Amino acid sequence: MRAALRYVIPSVMTGAILPGNSTVELKEFDVPEPGPGQVLVATRASTICGSDIRAIYREHVGKGPEGYIPGTVAGHEPSGRIVKVGPGCRQFQEGDRVIVYHISGCGLCYNCRMGYMIACTSPLRQAYGWQRNGGMAPYVLCNEKDLIALPDELTFQDGASVACGFGTAYEALEKIGISGNDAVLVVGLGPVGMATLTLCKAMGAQKLIGVEMNDYRIQMAKDHGLVDLVFKPSATVVDEIRAATGGYGVERAVDCSASDAGRQTAVRATRDWGRVVLVGEGNTLSLNPSPDMMHSQKTIYGSWVTSTWRMMDLVEHLVRWGIHPGDLITHEFPVEKASEAYALMASGKCGKVAVVFPD
Repeated sequence: MRAALRYVIPSVMTGAILPGNSTVELKEFDVPEPGPGQVLVATRASTICGSDIRAIYREHVGKGPEGYIPGTVAGHEPSGRIVKVGPGCRQFQEGDRVIVYHISGCGLCYNCRMGYMIACTSPLRQAYGWQRNGGMAPYVLCNEKDLIALPDELTFQDGASVACGFGTAYEALEKIGISGNDAVLVVGLGPVGMATLTLCKAMGAQKLIGVEMNDYRIQMAKDHGLVDLVFKPSATVVDEIRAATGGYGVERAVDCSASDAGRQTAVRATRDWGRVVLVGEGNTLSLNPSPDMMHSQKTIYGSWVTSTWRMMDLVEHLVRWGIHPGDLITHEFPVEKASEAYALMASGKCGKVAVVFPD
């Protein structure tokens, strides 16, 4: 048992909220008191997700699960240290390092009972950083059931990167299966795309191919040794990918672009009997089912974030593989400069962006 620690906790804190007009506002909040089954986590790192930019930062376009409540502390990718435990908690204690699984589900519906709180069907479902205060503040109030233990071998930046991006990538890859037999195509090399390449490499994929139009991210993928080949989107990109794979196409493809053209590329550059998984959110997919799927016997999967049990599995494997997801963080900011952090992430001239707090 880890000895109980004592932390000096202030009564107020400064958090970042997103008005929806491509700006960030800093606002003072009371530091919450954990109730039954809850803990207070001192945030140490909170990374910015593409969905934050798409559905909250530029304008409040989300509905349902992505419906941001104005005035809510942003940040659904927090990692930190527990500094206070409410009554009735059964697993974690003060001083424990944790990742926050960013959906707090009802715990009773079909999806929650499988660990997929992301797909909770209850009106009680709340997402950190969307409908309840998230990680862009020094402290975040969490339900104990929403926490994943962060091993000492991983940094808080690693934990924040797992909270959504790497968890999302891992879930998708587990659906389609990756092995040393595979050439893998990743369309869209933003943070989730690069997380996907990182994990594919660890899983033994033999040829990694990317499609990306952003020169910064192309160079970053090359600098990190994540790709064997990168193509820019074009009318001939499918033919180029097939030519690079002996004319057959790839065994596995992952679309992280969320664009119709990118999804078409992922499907059409996949060989007969191959598997494709769609990860990027939004927009449409236009296919001709017979030649694109049926005649070539392809399988297309949808994948949305991950489950608590799969995130635990990922954390264990990251330690075993010696992978640090935080290595893909290119810029860090204090919460006082959260405006700069979000603006940079929105520009696309970066890898992962984090807001960090002193431990």
